[in-house]
Amino acid sequence: MSISAQEVKELRDRSGVGMMDCKKALIEANGDLEKAFEVLRKNGIAKAQKKAGRDAKEGSVVAYIHPGAKLGVLLELNCETDFVANTDDFKDLANDICMHIAATSPISVKSEDVDSTILDKEKEIYTEQAKQSGKPDAIIEKMVEGRLKKFLQENVLLEQNFVKDPSKTITDLITDKVSVLGENIVVNSFSRFQIGEK
Repeated sequence: MSISAQEVKELRDRSGVGMMDCKKALIEANGDLEKAFEVLRKNGIAKAQKKAGRDAKEGSVVAYIHPGAKLGVLLELNCETDFVANTDDFKDLANDICMHIAATSPISVKSEDVDSTILDKEKEIYTEQAKQSGKPDAIIEKMVEGRLKKFLQENVLLEQNFVKDPSKTITDLITDKVSVLGENIVVNSFSRFQIGEK
């Protein structure tokens, strides 16, 4: 099957992935642009998982001040080399994550980082609410588990849906950039400041 340069360009513009990878994906998908995009995403996730164990000791601290200067975010985003840290793709990713943090106010980077007292309090509230339903204990336990999972998805940075594209999580956003830039990228930490909040 012959793939036109225009089709390759279209997929590259949409995905940000290299020309050869786009061509291979289009061949694998028999010229179907949507399927080829899915192939690239799956390959990107696989590549990102391979790179996940690599040290990310370079990167940058990025500051974002929301218009009106009443809200700001400091983000430490790490990668493997200073070369990647200075690319527009990396800087755009850092800026997108900062704006997302400003908009959503996550409580931690990862689920494991959530303070256990917060989780215990949420579990207590969800258990009380579930008990009022009059359901058996086994069902109540599953209800509480489900609500805790939803709480983490809504409040943990890497699990949140990206505000500019809710079809992706922040993890998906980072994974997409890892497949483009070819390096492990890690959110190390962030601080969100808002006038009047402690």
